[in-house]
Amino acid sequence: MSSLHPRSAPHSLPRPGHPSAPIRLTLADPAATERLAQWFARRLGPGDVVLLEGEIGAGKTHFARALIQSRLAAAGRAEEVPSPTFTLVQTYDAGDTEIWHADLYRLTGPDEVEELGLKAAFDTAICLVEWPDRLGDLAPASALTLRFRPGADPDMRRLELLFADLRWGPFIDALLSDLGPNV
Repeated sequence: MSSLHPRSAPHSLPRPGHPSAPIRLTLADPAATERLAQWFARRLGPGDVVLLEGEIGAGKTHFARALIQSRLAAAGRAEEVPSPTFTLVQTYDAGDTEIWHADLYRLTGPDEVEELGLKAAFDTAICLVEWPDRLGDLAPASALTLRFRPGADPDMRRLELLFADLRWGPFIDALLSDLGPNV
């Protein structure tokens, strides 16, 4: 049976403006990644920015696609969710909010990000940003970072959640409480 396993003790909130200690999870397989994404989809709202870090094939796009499909389904919509690797940004109308999925891999720096309109979307939409290092100083201090890494077997992923904005504390507490060690 696949599961999502918390790998850290209950966290303490970071000092304002300082990153939290990483919250570590293990995603046993792609289905666990989807369950995590579905949990996020029910709770994110306009102005929430999630930065997705990890090497190629780490699970960033899989997570984003599952989150977007879950949110669209809740709004009574079904839509193909392609990777935005070549389009750079895909937007989705999720009924009560817009979702922006950006893949910045092909960009060389923050000056190219300005042209995409992402900065304005950070305030008004749910934004999922792959390769957020390309944002430079444009990365919102209020963002939640999900760092995907390979696990012990090919389907497993290790995940670290990091944040500096105190508003993510209750979100992470709810995540750990709701999903527990066996999803």
